[in-house]
Amino acid sequence: MADRDTEGSKDYQVDVPARSEPFFLKGSNELDWGLKNRLANIFDPSSGRTVMLAFDHGYFLGPTSGLERIDLSIVPLTRWADTLMCTRGILRTTIPPTYTGGIVLRASGGPSILKELSDEQLALSIDEAVRLNAAAMAVQVFVGGERETQSIHNLTRLVDMGNQAGIATLGVTAVGTDMVRDAKYMRLATRICAELGATYVKTYYVEKGFDTVAAACPVPIVVAGGKKVPEQDALRMAYGAVQEGAAGVDMGRNIFQSENPSAMIQAVRKVVHEDFKPHEAYEFYQTLKHETA
Repeated sequence: MADRDTEGSKDYQVDVPARSEPFFLKGSNELDWGLKNRLANIFDPSSGRTVMLAFDHGYFLGPTSGLERIDLSIVPLTRWADTLMCTRGILRTTIPPTYTGGIVLRASGGPSILKELSDEQLALSIDEAVRLNAAAMAVQVFVGGERETQSIHNLTRLVDMGNQAGIATLGVTAVGTDMVRDAKYMRLATRICAELGATYVKTYYVEKGFDTVAAACPVPIVVAGGKKVPEQDALRMAYGAVQEGAAGVDMGRNIFQSENPSAMIQAVRKVVHEDFKPHEAYEFYQTLKHETA
């Protein structure tokens, strides 16, 4: 009988208090279990940081340089990525379902590079995100842009849907041609995203005052890689970002357009997860590059 199994029970350890450990991510302690579990598939619990591999550029740029054949350029790199940021089309057609890291789905879209980019709408349903086992959904937010209110409304709707399903929302702060990339603007844009419910925020690194951007944002910040720059500069940027409070990087072109993408993503990991200094990470990159030449 099942009830007899408890007759000899005695290992209650009444002198040992029950554990109640805080969640490792900033601003995430009160989230639901499922949402925190998904965040742990984006951020490494050991370091509290992430290396996101972004290749969602095609949603408005088409076949970007380096992304002409994602099966050949990106899939071999996924082994070193904590999470992938992509579109549902690429996820379904190209990414092996054996990949076990977090998936961040591009959830907004609309105009192509030929039109005004700020006029985006939500382009993904919550049912679709659940079907694809997404850890997070990403939405572009154009603070200060012509269609600022529309993009913020996209964010708040996505937050509501995500919270209902236990899926994180990534607010991506877009910077238009007329906006100054300085700490004042980044503080404004990231704080607005966090205040309106984004689980974490993606923004750009600024060399002067980024620590104030990270300090003023109550949720984790990941830094966008931006346009392709020399490998040393990209590693220097990643180092500055994480040392000044970022919880990782979301890097695309500075990895897949690198002369040696596999060596570059591994060097970025050394900076983000092991605090390698830029010159140490670059030496590591050069060593791997020569080994695989």
